[in-house]
Amino acid sequence: MEQQESQPKNNKKIIRFIVIGLVAVIGGFYGFKKITYALNHETTDNAQVETQISPVLPRVAGYVKSIAVNDYDTVKAGQLLVELDDAELQTQLLQMQADYSSAEADIINAKASLNNIVVSFKSNKGDIDLNDVKVQQAKEDYERNQNLFNDQAITRKQLNDSRFALEQAQQEFSNSKTELGTAQSRVAILQAGIKKAEAALASKKAAIEQQQLKISYTKIYAPMAGKIGKKNIAEGQFVQTGTPLFSIVNDTTYWVVANFKETQIRKFHPGMPVEFELDAYPDTKITGSIESLSEATGAKFSLLPPDNASGNFVKVSQRVPVKISISDIDKYKAILRAGLSVDVSVPIN
Repeated sequence: MEQQESQPKNNKKIIRFIVIGLVAVIGGFYGFKKITYALNHETTDNAQVETQISPVLPRVAGYVKSIAVNDYDTVKAGQLLVELDDAELQTQLLQMQADYSSAEADIINAKASLNNIVVSFKSNKGDIDLNDVKVQQAKEDYERNQNLFNDQAITRKQLNDSRFALEQAQQEFSNSKTELGTAQSRVAILQAGIKKAEAALASKKAAIEQQQLKISYTKIYAPMAGKIGKKNIAEGQFVQTGTPLFSIVNDTTYWVVANFKETQIRKFHPGMPVEFELDAYPDTKITGSIESLSEATGAKFSLLPPDNASGNFVKVSQRVPVKISISDIDKYKAILRAGLSVDVSVPIN
């Protein structure tokens, strides 16, 4: 009886040893694979999917007139997104255009006045030539009468009349020269005035063009293709210049940024193959390659980078951002999202 009872116990011990042995073998096998994998790969879960995100910002202030898109819509580059009310800007433009037309009329008037002065200038030169001739004639008459008076051929009154005629001709000659100088001064003044008016006209034209540019800014277009995020505006809302309305996420270009410890990157170089998987899709294996390594650790890009010389020093392993391109990206566009967490593995042997 005792032999019959001990037999099942021995069988149970044998089975137990077999199970433990199998577990140990299997555990050792997987443990060996894990250790071998760890020795031949550098891994990190400090990684995310990245893409280009472009904020949509108004370049002028105004009230939102209409919004042509909804949350998370797909848009094309150059597509109209938002339109601001431009009524006030259009009214200002009309006033500027009226001022411009008035300035043009002022220039036309100034040029007409200059033309009149130029004509008068020519007339004054003719008067000077004529008065010069009169002076010469009066001078000859006076000299001739002087000789006749000395010979007592004429009376003193006749001599005085010829002298008065000479003085009158000389005064008219002087007056015409003065008028010519005045005309020359007026020509210079009018020419300067025209240049000043033309400069003012150019300034008004530039102001009109700037106003037209502002009006064009009331229509906000997509800077690139992609999907918009959540809208931060509503129709009728007043927005300031530079206020973020929403962002456009580029849905055609993706890459991964993995932050490896500084002790892991000694063998990294551009072109090395990379394997990774998304936390959201753990069964999908994606491959890529190292595109570049950052020239600074992530801490150096923070708002307040640590300064080890300013207090108690505690050594912390730094992280170096590594940019990874995605192979056959078109195949995975449907599942890629900016910000998704990624597990990255880089074979180093």
